[in-house]
Amino acid sequence: MSRKKLKTIGVLGGMGPEASAYFFGQLIRATAAASDQDHVPVILYSLPQIPDRTAAILHGGPSPVPSLLRGLHALRRAGADFAVMSCISAHYFYPRLAAKSPLPLLNLLEETLAAAKNLKPVPETIGLIATTGTVRSRIVANLFKPAGLEVIVPSARSQERVMAAIYGKNGIKAGFTDGRPREILLEVVGELVHRGARAILAGCTEVPLVLRTEDLPVPLVEPMAIGARAAVKRAGARLRR
Repeated sequence: MSRKKLKTIGVLGGMGPEASAYFFGQLIRATAAASDQDHVPVILYSLPQIPDRTAAILHGGPSPVPSLLRGLHALRRAGADFAVMSCISAHYFYPRLAAKSPLPLLNLLEETLAAAKNLKPVPETIGLIATTGTVRSRIVANLFKPAGLEVIVPSARSQERVMAAIYGKNGIKAGFTDGRPREILLEVVGELVHRGARAILAGCTEVPLVLRTEDLPVPLVEPMAIGARAAVKRAGARLRR
């Protein structure tokens, strides 16, 4: 019996590399597969040299848009049918990228909003743990507010600690996914829950490398897992329940 032809997913990654590998793993786990051949074709282009998104958003650093577009063109040439960026901060540039992308571009934040609205009960207040670029740009809050979901963010001091946990010398991007980075993020989660958060949004793709739903007193809304399921579905494969 012939198998259904599946679309090829293009993953534009490297932001950071370990988060991209994690997203690839989420694609595998999202697929209801009884054999190798049931899995979706994936092309992962890991390009760590893409300029830092937070520096571009907050400080006028080099724009990542040209590099992101080159990556999308490379994925198209390699045979991808559509693409997804395994970086939340990069979604600040989504409108510009989608307008020029040679491939349809899945939006992780839109998929995350749809998933959050389907939670029972719907968390009307969501705590955001993300880079300062994502927090200050309000790309999450501006999308979620019209849907009736309030997004709260850490205090200024706690946000500095989040950035240290992600970008610090002993942070997640440096390969430290246990110990102090985990402790910091759990403490910030506690602050957000105390202020009324009924769910935590992992608004940086490094966050789920450290935090899991079972660690938290409220649900963890994870764009990487949600986006992986959306990509697998779009590729035409069956989703694992």
